[in-house]
Amino acid sequence: MTIIELTTYINAPIEQVFDLARSIDLHTQSMAHTGELAIGGRTSGLIEMGETVTWRARHFGRWQTLTSKITEYNYPHYFTDEMVEGAFESFTHQHLFYAINSQTVMKDIFIYQSPHGKWGQLADFLFLGRYMTSLLKKRNKAIKKAAEAN
Repeated sequence: MTIIELTTYINAPIEQVFDLARSIDLHTQSMAHTGELAIGGRTSGLIEMGETVTWRARHFGRWQTLTSKITEYNYPHYFTDEMVEGAFESFTHQHLFYAINSQTVMKDIFIYQSPHGKWGQLADFLFLGRYMTSLLKKRNKAIKKAAEAN
């Protein structure tokens, strides 16, 4: 199991940051370099409690499909999405939001387990952990840019 924790400070109201973090459209824009598209479930707008989204994207030269579901939701403080189907053995992504003065602190806790036992653990060590961290940072940068532009 691998745990990635990121903290991003955003000069925008908590409600705005929360909504941008659950925006299917902004996620698609931030992952354009992978060709990522929402192809099932909620495919645009703001994802809500109990809804699923199926993504299709190109990673490591292969097209991947992944479906996640919103399993926890407390507006505007946190939501959690969990993989229902996909390439990982499992993943849980907690999105936490804290209002501090005129800023929002956005925290990601991304917990995943690679498939293929020891081979998956080796992949995590060699490249997958860094790759996933980079994707999350790119997404957070897009949320920060969109929130601070308004």
